[in-house]
Amino acid sequence: MPTQHQRAVTFRALHEGATTFVIPNIWDGGSAAIMAGLGFPALATSSAAAAATLGKLDGQLTREQALGHARQVVAASTLPVAADLENGFGAAPRDAAETIRLAGEAGLVGGSIEDASGDERAPIYGFSQAVERITAAVEAARGLPFPFTLTARAENFMHGRADLDDTVRRLQAFERAGADVLFAPCLPDLAAVRTVCAALRKPVNFMVGVAGASFSVAELTAAGVRRISLSTTLYRAAMTGLLAAGREVRDRGTFAYMDTLMRGAQLSTYLRGDG
Repeated sequence: MPTQHQRAVTFRALHEGATTFVIPNIWDGGSAAIMAGLGFPALATSSAAAAATLGKLDGQLTREQALGHARQVVAASTLPVAADLENGFGAAPRDAAETIRLAGEAGLVGGSIEDASGDERAPIYGFSQAVERITAAVEAARGLPFPFTLTARAENFMHGRADLDDTVRRLQAFERAGADVLFAPCLPDLAAVRTVCAALRKPVNFMVGVAGASFSVAELTAAGVRRISLSTTLYRAAMTGLLAAGREVRDRGTFAYMDTLMRGAQLSTYLRGDG
């Protein structure tokens, strides 16, 4: 089993390599094992998927619940694991810093802090507050005994604020504050992706997850993206299969969904780590 420091070094090296990599967002040990068996080099949690495993909506998990979920994923895999840490579970810079410190204790080697407030009346933190929060998170990350990879997220487009100039301004400020990876979810087109990547020196993450605004690995690589995350799409794909199977049983009284299932023996190979 690799140490946390070894996983952290591996994860950092992925961002410094010459090729773009995909990091799948998983939600439990089984999904982690399957993605590892398919050859993905690292894993990420999804705040929405983590919440759904407890029957909750995105944004409804406490910090303790989110980190508890992350610990389970870390314990189930040998791969580096980064976490969606939402806004750090508090508005103050010290909240973001404490979340990063606790993330390190939970075994994570990376995590993201966003500038979304969770307040519908003012969904995005003001510029100065947003930068102060990332600065505090960076300081906490640098205080850990391994190279924690901190991702800073500018959430304008996630909350109906289609302001590319402000998004770039925020990401540049987060970069100056020391963030290792920059991330603006829901950019509308490849031109916007290229603009963001060209404005930054640090690696940029692109999130697949919006129908009509998710592009191929080749297209994103050409635009300058270094890391591609999958948001809740894998979890929703699994739930889509569950819904279809349940509807078939309820409405038709048949079990044809079993014909396309992964067999138990095949699942076991993934869980054993030799899938």
